[in-house]
Amino acid sequence: MTKSIITVGIVGGAGYTAGELLRLLLHHPQATIGAVVSTTQAGLPVHSVHDDLLGDTDLTFASALRGDEDVVFLCLGHGNSREWLLKTDLPARTKIIDLSNDFRLAADRQAGGREFVYGLPELNRAAIRAADSVANPGCFASAIQLALLPLAEAGLLREAVHVSAITGSTGAGRGLAETTGYTWRTGNISTYKTFTHQHLGEIGETLVGLQPDFGQPIRFIPYRGNFTRGIFASVYTTCELSVLEVQNLYSDYYRDAPFTLVSEKEIHLKQVVNTNKCLLHVAKHDDQVLITSTLDNLLKGASGQAVQNMNLMFGLEETMGLGIKASYF
Repeated sequence: MTKSIITVGIVGGAGYTAGELLRLLLHHPQATIGAVVSTTQAGLPVHSVHDDLLGDTDLTFASALRGDEDVVFLCLGHGNSREWLLKTDLPARTKIIDLSNDFRLAADRQAGGREFVYGLPELNRAAIRAADSVANPGCFASAIQLALLPLAEAGLLREAVHVSAITGSTGAGRGLAETTGYTWRTGNISTYKTFTHQHLGEIGETLVGLQPDFGQPIRFIPYRGNFTRGIFASVYTTCELSVLEVQNLYSDYYRDAPFTLVSEKEIHLKQVVNTNKCLLHVAKHDDQVLITSTLDNLLKGASGQAVQNMNLMFGLEETMGLGIKASYF
């Protein structure tokens, strides 16, 4: 059922993902923002933290939700969303979209009397429309899964999958650490969590769900980049199809996906930064199919996808409030 105006609450309102949600929802034609909850910033203007919103809103941070929210976005640190849900008396009618990793794996999807649906629209659009609780995918997980869904659905993943992907500093969150500081990042690059990244679990579950006999390793090397936002992933594996057959497979799979687009030309990061798009490019090198995938880690990899899920959950046009321009120059 379509609701005319959706009252939104945001919990964990001081972080990067909350800031992106505010920027999107302040201009969403069917949403109004109720409470922006932050226990550390309660009583202060929202623009005192998200200072680009000066002049856009007079909201102040709250210490608690109002209680009349139609949907609550949880922008808490990993491990905190489940704890918040279990100790909060949230009305059953209130929908939840969680941006942490607390409910992404199948074994973790039940909590507080709720059943979370994995919120990758290109995979679970129908289930998201019917859901009252959604677990938003991880940023790397979104880019890598979108690169692999057509192959998995066709049962074509027969060998190990190799992934090399780089992300900007905002992927590490707002908290200060040596590897997020300007002096460390500038002119620098490094790997981290090689072959052990936390998003591998949700990627593996999705691929097995589409191709039950998939049992090959996903060898993932993540990189920290010396830029602020965006993910660029190179994904390759053995495939017997011709390049034309693979291109047609991808074009058919994403024919009705408004934000995931298959490019005939090679792609680059500036095409997607500040948008909710994921761009894909497919090529063949000998027996290897190479899929490059790029998206904005804070939008299609987080807050933009969360708004996309909200639109689906409330029967709105999927693209509503997400027609934003790439920061190309």
